[in-house]
Formats: sequence, structure tokens, C-alpha cells
Amino acid sequence: MNLRIVVSMILSHHSRRAERLLVPAAFATALSNNVQLIVGALLVIREQQTMVAVGWLFIAVAGPQALLSPFFGRLADRFDRRTLWVGCDVVSAALALGLPLWLAFGGAAGPGIYAANLALAVVGALFLPASSALIKERVPAGRLRRFNARYEMGTQAGMLLSATIGGLCVQAFGAVPLLAFNAGTFLVSALCVAAVGRRPAQAPTAAVTPDPAPTTAVAPDQAPAGAAVRRPLRMRHFILLYAQGSVVVTVFNALLPTAMIGELHLGAAVFGVVDALGCLGFLAAAGAYRIVSRRSPDLRIAVVCFLLCNVGLVLQSQFGLVGYLVGVPVGAFFFGQARIASRTMLMASADDASVGRVFGLANGAGLAATVGVMLLVATVTDHSDTR
Repeated sequence: MNLRIVVSMILSHHSRRAERLLVPAAFATALSNNVQLIVGALLVIREQQTMVAVGWLFIAVAGPQALLSPFFGRLADRFDRRTLWVGCDVVSAALALGLPLWLAFGGAAGPGIYAANLALAVVGALFLPASSALIKERVPAGRLRRFNARYEMGTQAGMLLSATIGGLCVQAFGAVPLLAFNAGTFLVSALCVAAVGRRPAQAPTAAVTPDPAPTTAVAPDQAPAGAAVRRPLRMRHFILLYAQGSVVVTVFNALLPTAMIGELHLGAAVFGVVDALGCLGFLAAAGAYRIVSRRSPDLRIAVVCFLLCNVGLVLQSQFGLVGYLVGVPVGAFFFGQARIASRTMLMASADDASVGRVFGLANGAGLAATVGVMLLVATVTDHSDTR
């Protein structure tokens, strides 16, 4: 009895340490990846003045992940997830440092920007399933919902703050110093994950039932005659719901600098301020989700909040700068709750042995759709405007 208590205390200590360290690690990685992308978008829109040019940059990021994420998801289920996360951050730091060195030695901005973000996208295709699998491995079932709120808050805050930091720092210091500093941010994430420590021999796994609960998996050859095998169908629903969020945020991140800098002719600093307000909206979403989730199932939260976010996307572009100042944080507030709820359902519906593959498929599906949507949006925008 005493031995079981000691083991339980050790496992609890390991899991809580992981919860404390994985959120700042995710924030640092998201911030670094998106500073690299946002700075690239700002430089491209200044140089070429077309949405198509920005769209191709985002496609260069989405394409490799769409192709490689399902395969890399299987790798995340076979190898140590902590080692994969640390390795992704170290390689990303080296790749990120290559762009400012290229620019400092007189390299052409366009090819350097596309090449750096393309290489980082390949690493990102492994990072997402590996990081999701590590969370599933280390976070206990009873704390998964609360942790996902904090994790998504950290990730999306990093993505949104990247525009603020990118816009303000590019205007104040130039692109090269910012990109060089940004490379070191990946190492912060690597240090946090390394400090999590090795997986205990009997580490708890997060195998909670999502809300609403998925149907128990049944092999087709074991199912009763006439009975429907519903687990794969339900899993596809969760993957679709989570994946379409990637389309929303990626396309919006391409539209916003085009609208504010290319159409409204505002400075990078104003663009950064608007995106900072979006970050505040997302931070508020994490707190709101904790309250709303006590009374509403995750499926209802995800569907309703995604729809409200989409309405906000349409309305905010109709009123110029004021529309973005108000609409971006409101949209982020609803999107944040939907993203947390859809992530929780997807993670909870996958078992520990296949969670990497599931998130790899979700990431690949979302980014494959992003490529098509981005081409369509870029074509429409360049023939009319971002509205």
C-alpha cells in the first residue's frame, strides 16, 4: 500500500512538471515559427504588393506539412516523443538562423524567405504530432481538459503575438536583428521540454472520454450483423472539426497584413497593435472556456463558436481600421474557445498508441485544404480586395 502511494506521488510530480513546462515550450515554438512567417510576409508584401505573393509564401508553409504530417504522425507513435520535440526545436533554430545570415550577406530576400519557411514547415510537420503525442503521454486524464485550454492559449498567443513583435520590431530595428534573435527562441522551447525529464515507467496517459463520448471501437469482423462500426466515422468528424480551424487561422494571417498594409496603407506597427488585440481576445477565450465548458459539451462549444467567428470575419472587414480593432479580438475570443474544444475532443478520442497518427492526419488534412483555399482567396483578393 505504501509503495503504491509513493509511486502515485512520483507520477503526479512528473505529470505536474510536464504541465508546467510544456505550455511555455509550446508558446516559444509557436512564437518563433510565426515571427519567421510574419516577417517574411511583411517583406514580401512590401516588395511585390500582391496577395498572391503572400499566398504562395503561406502555401510554401502549408504544402510540406500537408504531405508529410500523416507519415510523421506514425513516427511520433514509434519513437520517444520528448526527443522528437527537442530535436525539432534544435533543427528549427539552425534553420531560422540561416535566413538573417543570408540577408546580412546580401542574399536576395525572396528566395531566402521562401526557402527558410519551407524548411521550417518540414520540421513543423513532425512537431505537431510529436508534441500532441507527448501531451497525451504525460497529462493525466482528469486534467486533460484544463491543460488543453492552457496549451491552446499558449500556442495561439504565440501565433498572435508574433504579428505584434514582428510588426513593431521590423519597423524599429529591421528584419535581420529580429530574425537572428528569433532563432534563439526555439532553444528556449527545447530547454523547457528537455527539463520535463524521461517518461516514468508507469506514466499516466490521458484516455478520457470526449464530450459527447465516441462510440467504442469495434473491429469490422467482430461487429454484430447489421451493426454499424461508428468509431472511424466519429474520429473523422473530430479530425475535420479540428482541421478546419487551421484553414481559418492560416488564411486570416495572410489576409490581415494584405488588408492593413497593402490596402489601408498603414504601418507595420499598427498591424502589430491590431494583432495584439487579437491575442488579448484569445487569452480571454481560455478563461471563458473554463466557465462555458462546465455547462456545455465540447461539440456544441466548437460548432457555435466557429460559426460566430466566421460571422465576425465577414463583418470586421467592412469598417476599415475600426472594424479590425473591434472585430479581431472578438473573432479571436470565439475562435479560441472553438479551437480548445475541438482539440480536446480529438485528443480524448485517440488512444496513446495512435495519437501521433491522428494529429498528423488532422494537420495534413487542414493544411491540404489551406492550400486550395489560399489560392482561391488570393485570386479573389487580387481581383477585388480582402473584403
